[in-house]
Amino acid sequence: MLQSLHVKNLALIEEAEVEWKEGLNILTGETGAGKSLLLGSVHLALGGKYSAAMLREGADYGLVELVFYVCDPRQQKKLERLEIVPEDGIVALSRKLMDGRSISRINGEMVPIGRLKEAAEILIDIHGQHEHQSLLYKKKHLEILDAYAKDEAESVKKQVREACQIYREAVRVLEEADKGEAERKKEEDFLSFEAEEIREAALILGEDEELESRYKKMRNARKIMESLEEAYECTGGLSETSASSSLGRAIHAMSEVSSYDPKMEELYGELLEIESLLGDFNRELSDSQDDFSFSEEEFYETENRLNTINHLKTKYGNSIGEILHYAEETEKKLAVLQDYDAYLASLREKKDVAQKELDRWTNKLTEIRESYAGGLSEEIRQGILDLNFLNVEFDTVIRPLPDYTESGRDEAEFMISLNPGEKKKPLGMVASGGELSRIMLAVKSVLADKDEVETLIFDEIDTGISGRTAQKVSEKMALLGKRHQVLCITHLAQIAAMADAHYLIEKQINDNKTTTEIRLLGEDESIQELSRILGGAKITEAVQSTAKEMKKLAENMKSKHLAE
Repeated sequence: MLQSLHVKNLALIEEAEVEWKEGLNILTGETGAGKSLLLGSVHLALGGKYSAAMLREGADYGLVELVFYVCDPRQQKKLERLEIVPEDGIVALSRKLMDGRSISRINGEMVPIGRLKEAAEILIDIHGQHEHQSLLYKKKHLEILDAYAKDEAESVKKQVREACQIYREAVRVLEEADKGEAERKKEEDFLSFEAEEIREAALILGEDEELESRYKKMRNARKIMESLEEAYECTGGLSETSASSSLGRAIHAMSEVSSYDPKMEELYGELLEIESLLGDFNRELSDSQDDFSFSEEEFYETENRLNTINHLKTKYGNSIGEILHYAEETEKKLAVLQDYDAYLASLREKKDVAQKELDRWTNKLTEIRESYAGGLSEEIRQGILDLNFLNVEFDTVIRPLPDYTESGRDEAEFMISLNPGEKKKPLGMVASGGELSRIMLAVKSVLADKDEVETLIFDEIDTGISGRTAQKVSEKMALLGKRHQVLCITHLAQIAAMADAHYLIEKQINDNKTTTEIRLLGEDESIQELSRILGGAKITEAVQSTAKEMKKLAENMKSKHLAE
């Protein structure tokens, strides 16, 4: 159930905190006090459309927060599928509204607004001022039937949706594949050219890296040769300034004194080691000169091969591996095009299999809908009779659609007769706005018993009714309040008298500033508010007496139904 509502900086609401009760919560107040605004803020918190014009004048942001207590295991399971885990049964939904954007949170964690809407569908059902107009559309009739049959229909609808997606994809692939002969030939020629171009290159994995290394070496051949020659001249050449010549003279000089002193002998030995190392180095240097060769023909062959590979990379992939993979895929496409009749036959078979599976599930869904249509019609008919319609015939007619949809292959339409001897006609052709509002209440009452949604909100369900009809609507609201938490805005004393909790919404003006405030009324205050609704500006003792009697009768009616 909805435990509390916190609103800040929205229109005339500076800040309001409301704790809701179980049963029927009634909101009343004078026209313009902000009743619809308060429940409209609930709609905002649940992801409704928002504009910066809704903010209170001078405010930088608005805030709406709803706190729910969730104890129904079915609701908990659905929330868990959305990765929403109630904390000690509490789920807090909030939305901070700013100029041009909003921030949504669930239990303090930021979430996309879509997640907020998904959670809302599980926790609360809002009947807005004009929602009854949706009964004019057959699409809504099918939604109502499916909601009534949800225990059986829900899983089958999922199968229909998945089967329809598979079928549509099979149809799309087949239509795309079934091209004209000229276009197919053109594509085949193009793919053949690509495959042959890659095939002629005879690519080898890793050869580009080896070629790059070799090409770099050959491109710098002259510099390498000059460096080798200069190094050898400095270390092993025959000139007197070479390292070998200088080292030879040093060795000769030290050999003459090495026997005179141990230190001299040590230095002489070190020179001999240097001579050995230098000799090894010079031999390696000489071998490198002998091994290194430069062929202009080989250089241009390497360059051309690299150009070929790099050209293919610009067309088919960033590496030889990617090019070869592209070639494999191209060969597969070619094989398909070259044996296209067999390929088309396989696609047609896939489409036929998908269609048979879709037919199986849509037929199953149609059977379920047809099996529930009679029960729905009778319950709605009875619900309408309870709302002061004297003669009602009501049917739910199911007709096949010409094509598949993700909701199946059916359309449903409510047919109604409100007068004896009159043929049933489409609901939208028969019912007036006020009648549609009562019929929607009957529908909501029927579905409320089927749905695990605990909190229902009705914004001005009493439009266009009075007298006996208003009394019947009030009794229906009271019965709903026995099984659900109900929040209802009303202008009618008959409905307000049924309140389990009665809230007054008032407009206050202080220091030239207008605000909307809400408070829970005590028993005497509730009777006083009923008197205002009944008598307007002038409240007489007779009006107050009527209000008390109305409240007493309402309590008796609720007690009677509670005992049943």
